[in-house]
Amino acid sequence: MVNTIEKDKIAKLKSIIVESDNIVFFGGAGVSTESNIPDFRSSNGLFNKSLNKHFTPEQLVSRTYFERYPDDFFDFYKKNLIFKDARPNLAHHALVKLEKLGKLKAVITQNIDGLHQLAGSKNVFELHGSVHSNTCTFCKSKYSLEEFLALEGTTPKCSVCGNTVKPDVVLYEESLDDRVIAESIKMISQADVLIVGGTSLVVYPAAGFLNYFKGSELVLINKSSTNMDSMASLIINDSIGKILSEIVNEL
Repeated sequence: MVNTIEKDKIAKLKSIIVESDNIVFFGGAGVSTESNIPDFRSSNGLFNKSLNKHFTPEQLVSRTYFERYPDDFFDFYKKNLIFKDARPNLAHHALVKLEKLGKLKAVITQNIDGLHQLAGSKNVFELHGSVHSNTCTFCKSKYSLEEFLALEGTTPKCSVCGNTVKPDVVLYEESLDDRVIAESIKMISQADVLIVGGTSLVVYPAAGFLNYFKGSELVLINKSSTNMDSMASLIINDSIGKILSEIVNEL
């Protein structure tokens, strides 16, 4: 019975994709976990011995923690948010094919790993920035991920001026980039189909972007239910990579 229901849903999604050439994909951590990148929020955090206090993952990647305890911040960041050897998975490759077919207009992602671009996606909006770009907090010198990791010390120091080099990722307590927000909202508001995958839709303001969708089909693909399920025209509780690749391979 379950298999029959799933087949019916996959058939419906395939029909939606076949009939539309104005699709936008909005993705979260579940897209990256299929590349063996764990959601950093699943970490137990860290116990700071000098302060005799335990910090949550969210606190560890906050602006306050970055400024007050840079060594601890970078220790957690490098171990839990950077995965140099990660490679695109079935979901990333399926989205690239949809873009090449002229159906997918944009990928909007909450992830910072750059795997969509590595797979070949061209029009990607990174709501929370990217680990692949890093900037000196003083002289604004730029560093790639490889250059950033090569800097000496736990807290990376700029080779030009000696000040701290900060990853171009949006930390808790920081605002999203206005340009990225505007472009993401524009793409969602103009889309006929919005496919949301691998996100529980609990991180704001990004999750609120769904409210700008005015199209005909809102599809949610996630292994668990979300608080936005009531808005969707189709819900598939399964692997985003499995579902998209199964459909795209037949196009």
